[in-house]
Amino acid sequence: MGRGTWRGTVAGLLAWLLALPLAAQEVNWSAFATPSTGQPRSIGSYANGCLAGAAALPPEGTGYQVIRLSRNRYYGHPELIDFVERFGERVAAAGLGTALIGDLGQPRGGPMPAGHASHQSGLDADIWLRLDLPPLERSARENLEAVTMVDRAWYEADPDRWSDAQAELIRLAAMDPRVERIFLHPALKLELCRRDWPDRSWLRVVRPWYGHDEHFHVRLRCPEGSPDCVPQDAPPPGDGCGPELASWFPNVLPVVLGPTPAPQPPARKIMPAACAAVAVPAG
Repeated sequence: MGRGTWRGTVAGLLAWLLALPLAAQEVNWSAFATPSTGQPRSIGSYANGCLAGAAALPPEGTGYQVIRLSRNRYYGHPELIDFVERFGERVAAAGLGTALIGDLGQPRGGPMPAGHASHQSGLDADIWLRLDLPPLERSARENLEAVTMVDRAWYEADPDRWSDAQAELIRLAAMDPRVERIFLHPALKLELCRRDWPDRSWLRVVRPWYGHDEHFHVRLRCPEGSPDCVPQDAPPPGDGCGPELASWFPNVLPVVLGPTPAPQPPARKIMPAACAAVAVPAG
């Protein structure tokens, strides 16, 4: 092989390798109607990744029903599918009614066109807090209205909607050892903290986050067999019911030191190179 040919081969190989993350980044991930083939793997982080070998959550099962099926966002890593199915069984056994399961992920994960920054690696699921609906036909689940559990004027749980049933619903989810985080509105986390639970250890994974007053967001830890999955740091020790929770309320103002810096545009995310193979169309 001549020197010029060798240089051309190396240059071409480098260009190909550098193009992999860019190719994955520019994919329209919502256009995939089916999962990729191969072993299930969560790749990248929850907010910058993809999913190989996804499984589909059955539209209904014991203790749960999936809503808004037309979105085609009911896919996840098999561990997530198993979590939802086992969660539904616990909901039914507790006599809580039928849980409404919102978005999981797209068939191959990746960024969604709207609605979520995360839910990309097949390990996130939204579960609605309302428990007042019986099992419904699939078409009747398309346009359901979410119900807030927070009195936004007073920034506290709405006693006409929030009840022991919602608290138990969250506890049942948090008790699963695969759960890394549950995101919930600060006012609802406060209501959980005020209760006299025999075991408070599960409160650690319930983290306050704005916007989660109609549903809670479950996030699983990286599963075995997914070496490219980027884990989230473990939550701080304790039940999260002290100063950290108090800091989320409007009457607790942060100390401002100097002028507030101008907002910076978000950095462009480069998806993991392994996602390029997931984005290959089915042959």
